[in-house]
Amino acid sequence: MNIEKAELQKTIENKLKLLEALEKSLGIVTSACKIANLSRGNHYVWMKTDKEYRARVKEIENVAIDFVETHLHKQIAKGNPLSTIFYLKCKGKKRGYIEQNNIEIRGNMKFTADFGKSDTIHTTFESGEDTLLDQ
Repeated sequence: MNIEKAELQKTIENKLKLLEALEKSLGIVTSACKIANLSRGNHYVWMKTDKEYRARVKEIENVAIDFVETHLHKQIAKGNPLSTIFYLKCKGKKRGYIEQNNIEIRGNMKFTADFGKSDTIHTTFESGEDTLLDQ
């Protein structure tokens, strides 16, 4: 019984140690595990099995996002255009700040789009005639 109690206590200590390291590393798991001298596997097992641990990790993730957002706002205040564009693409979607490709297709045709290797759409009209549409 004492062995089980000791193992449980050690696990609790390791969880706390890793949570502290996650705070220091702004939620970066690899860095935190190095600081705490624990394996990433421990973290992921605890994320799956320990509701309280998982909740604490989520809190740390939110703090990290808040930290980054604060710095983003500082960059915007300094007039950094890339930061402004990034912010508007993420937060201004409802106002139309989105990247989009408009493709208008008219008539009866079957098509397959594969953008993995090129920006070319191969179409086949009902007549069986192949056509290329370059974007």
